[in-house]
Amino acid sequence: MILVLDFGSQYTQLISRRVRELQVYCEIHPYHYRPENTDSVRGVILSGSPFSVRDPQGPKADLSWCIGKIPVLGICYGAQLITMMNGGEVMQSSTREYGRANLSDIVPGERLFKGIEPGSQVWMSHADTIVRLSDDHHLIARTNDIGVAAFRSGDKDVFGLQFHPEVYHTSQGEQLLKNFVADICGCSQNWTPESFIQNTVKYLQETIGNEKVVLGLSGGVDSSVAATLLNDAIGAQLYCIFVDNGLLRKNEFEDVLLSYKDMGLNVRGVRAADHFLRALEGITAPEEKRKAIGRVFIEVFEREANKLKEVQWLAQGTIYPDVIESVSVKGPSATIKSHHNVGGLPEKMNLKVVEPLNALFKDEVRRVGRSLGISSIILDRHPFPGPGLGIRIIGEVTADKVRALQEVDHIFVQGLKSSGWYDKVWQAAAILLPVQSVGVMGDERTYENTVVLRAVESTDGMTADWVHLPYELLARLSNDIINNVKGVNRVVYDISSKPPATIEWE
Repeated sequence: MILVLDFGSQYTQLISRRVRELQVYCEIHPYHYRPENTDSVRGVILSGSPFSVRDPQGPKADLSWCIGKIPVLGICYGAQLITMMNGGEVMQSSTREYGRANLSDIVPGERLFKGIEPGSQVWMSHADTIVRLSDDHHLIARTNDIGVAAFRSGDKDVFGLQFHPEVYHTSQGEQLLKNFVADICGCSQNWTPESFIQNTVKYLQETIGNEKVVLGLSGGVDSSVAATLLNDAIGAQLYCIFVDNGLLRKNEFEDVLLSYKDMGLNVRGVRAADHFLRALEGITAPEEKRKAIGRVFIEVFEREANKLKEVQWLAQGTIYPDVIESVSVKGPSATIKSHHNVGGLPEKMNLKVVEPLNALFKDEVRRVGRSLGISSIILDRHPFPGPGLGIRIIGEVTADKVRALQEVDHIFVQGLKSSGWYDKVWQAAAILLPVQSVGVMGDERTYENTVVLRAVESTDGMTADWVHLPYELLARLSNDIINNVKGVNRVVYDISSKPPATIEWE
């Protein structure tokens, strides 16, 4: 695999994605991470960073375990760090480069630049620049504005880039990364959905053996793919529980159970809406709502799981963005939110945890699901948060608010499907605000609730942009919602991107 060390760049996840698109497995770890066993690591990529490498408080790393032993590629901050560690000099740039630039003076025969043309467009984003390379580093490319766009070590496979090959604006960035991971690191480009399934099923069989596994199904893509992988691996040893927390979409409990009927999964449906709504009474803070929902889920799930005899494992549909957003690496990435999978339950029930998808991004999960033969009805569903409508109702959650938002959400989703926009949208959500405004219905003044419609496009959920839905569709949706959902008299559309906003409001 290729190991990406994260120094905090906004592009770190993109590095991993680009490497995986080359069908080479890649993992992201904090900059101070040092693997216990380096046998499987074929190369290391050092990310950029919002810090200055000249800042004493900036992240530093002991790279002695990899420099000179396996190929290393430093990007932006990573390149500057390698330079300073080897006696070179980095200074604040007199000419800042942000945005497009063009390579010049590429040294002929350099392996890293094989197939890359002089003048090729690259993407810069830096305030510091390398002004002097160490004696054992050699210049291999410039741009028109900076003297060191790329360098390599004289006797080691160590490379530095001042630009970002991982972003789309670097026109031949894919070729450069391929040169590094395939040619220089020697990685086989054979990490495919089929190879993932084969390796994962084998791992699950060897790890779980003859023991029993319980899995909480949500009806979404992640838990469905995780359940199918486990079912292929251990069959009747898998027991699935689907809990109706009262915060699902309209008719979702019945629809999901029906969709699992033909998949050969052993599923038990549990209605528990009243328990969750009671636990949410009086709670308005987002994290407190998440914790309350998680706590009650543990209680309900534990009660149902205890009806099964001798279960040793808890399976979860955790995916890679859950891991990235839920673990702080002290500087590069802050914890954005508690992810929806259940903390505390494994210890309480003395269960071991298995998460067969925790190395995959969402689009990779879907590709694996298609290779497993899972229906597109499940695979093409929009992501839906574990706490459900509980975090799409801003403020206190009540049964009446849930019913109203279910109707709004149903009209929104059905409208996207009937107009052909559903499959063009990564995720659609309706949010109920604790905001009332004046309206007029018939001859009467109203003072009722506001709902927000949100539709975003994304590849993996790490970044997202709002979808430019047609005005005619928005007008029809607004009219249908206001005319059919009691208590709502105003509809607004969210045009925020991630970052700086998140996809969900809470």
